[in-house]
Amino acid sequence: MANQLFYGDNLGVLRESIADESVDLIYLDPPFNSNATYNVLFKSPTGSGAEAQVEAFEDTWHWGEHAALAYDEVLRSRNTDAAQLLKAMRDFLGENDMMAYLAMMAVRLLELHRVLKPTGSLYLHCDPTASHYLKILLDSVFGVFNFRNEVIWKRTAAHSAAIRWADVHDVILFYTKSDKFMWNTTFTEYDESYKIRYKNKDGKGGLWSDDNLTGPGIRHGDSGEPWRGHNPTERGVHWKVSNAAVVSLVGEERAKHLSTTQKLDLLDQHGLIHWPKSKGLPRFKRYLGAGMRAQDIISDIPPLNSQAQERLGYPTQKPLALLERIIQASSNEGDVVLDPFCGCGTAVHAAEKLHRRWIGIDITCLAIGLIERRLKDAFPGIAFEIHGTPKTLEDALDLAARDKYQFQWWAVGLVGARPYGGKKKGADRGIDGIRFFQGDGKKTESILVSVKGGTNVGVAMVRELHSVIEREKAPIGVLIALALPTRAMEKEAAAAGFYECDFGKFPRLQIVTLAELFQGRLPKLPLEPTGATFKNALREDRAHQHDFKF
Repeated sequence: MANQLFYGDNLGVLRESIADESVDLIYLDPPFNSNATYNVLFKSPTGSGAEAQVEAFEDTWHWGEHAALAYDEVLRSRNTDAAQLLKAMRDFLGENDMMAYLAMMAVRLLELHRVLKPTGSLYLHCDPTASHYLKILLDSVFGVFNFRNEVIWKRTAAHSAAIRWADVHDVILFYTKSDKFMWNTTFTEYDESYKIRYKNKDGKGGLWSDDNLTGPGIRHGDSGEPWRGHNPTERGVHWKVSNAAVVSLVGEERAKHLSTTQKLDLLDQHGLIHWPKSKGLPRFKRYLGAGMRAQDIISDIPPLNSQAQERLGYPTQKPLALLERIIQASSNEGDVVLDPFCGCGTAVHAAEKLHRRWIGIDITCLAIGLIERRLKDAFPGIAFEIHGTPKTLEDALDLAARDKYQFQWWAVGLVGARPYGGKKKGADRGIDGIRFFQGDGKKTESILVSVKGGTNVGVAMVRELHSVIEREKAPIGVLIALALPTRAMEKEAAAAGFYECDFGKFPRLQIVTLAELFQGRLPKLPLEPTGATFKNALREDRAHQHDFKF
């Protein structure tokens, strides 16, 4: 199985392309924040973000045909628990935005349960707006007893709220498909206030602190017996041995059969007893370990601020470290990680970095293009498959007919440009894409791109683009067309003249067809590395990257 990116509705992709019990770990961050619009912020050469953004998707859920269809599919499913619960939710909530969201999620959670291996895990990332509904929905799909944790991630240090508690956390719901799930114990760094307690050092450099070997109260069994000349009963205490330390030395089965004094002998044999120079009771040498076991409250991974190096501009982008912790805990190298709402691709990035195989799905061409660029920046030479984006002219025509904005976002990416403006920002000023360069090494210039998805082309299109580049004082304009240009169009483009810079001499107005782009014939442009247009992902150290045979 190769690593794969899918453009399309994740419900259809799951049903058509993902096999039963083929995935080891699922992470999903389905957006829900009623009436919120998410804009992708691109790198702006001036530092201003006002125009350097495009509306990626609108997170506005309404009860309608699609939600009703999803609801009916759940009611007809084999999972009667999910069906009964969703019906009860509809009776309680009515047909509103929240119910639409839950119906759309329920039908997808059933598919995610199907593709998950019996040893697999699912992490659903959400905020408190819908987490309580999602939890009981997950209970119905995965089973109440397969709920493992509600993990709290402190996503921000401060948030103002005038008349309520400030909301500073997200919820991550952790479920498994069965009680035989894969788990790797993970550790986090100790706080400095904790580490400072370990002031003693052994001959090998190990840090330790002395801790009690006794507990309060008298016991009449073995834990109250004298040991090595010390009688705990006389001091009103009893021996209290670290069972974890004993198990680490001899294993759980043998540890069960050792008496308290035998355990004390074992600890002393391995140098884990501290004998005070005074006549006090012996104490346990507690060593500073690899770290603290990961807790269900995550406060050591900060959110991505506006200046974070890994931030790519996607509004819901999560820190790479957060996904790395989840993937390390619930999968092994070579396992398959699936993110059905992959956004800007943090989950698949983390999976690749940690030597897992991966599948990403998103409903926008823009997201797929950003992920493709991100992965190639971070992992030069990486190979993966992309499904759903146009591969032929027929595909392009189909996409243009279904969604002209997705078509435009895809098309401008073919010439290394980023989208300009958004669906509902008003007029796009005749510009669909933009790419930046510095012709003299100092001043930033723009290459403007116009995309025409129809089969009827004419000279008016060229004149319009010429007017746009004159108005915007841009040196070069590129017209991407489905159909071949007419002679009149070519003549009009040639009349625009040439632009000269340190990179050479370039036609100011160029026409390129999708057929030419599919064949690898790009317009002649003064192209610099894409860092002038996009914020590039940091390159990952692949020195220890394993080669998998899929």
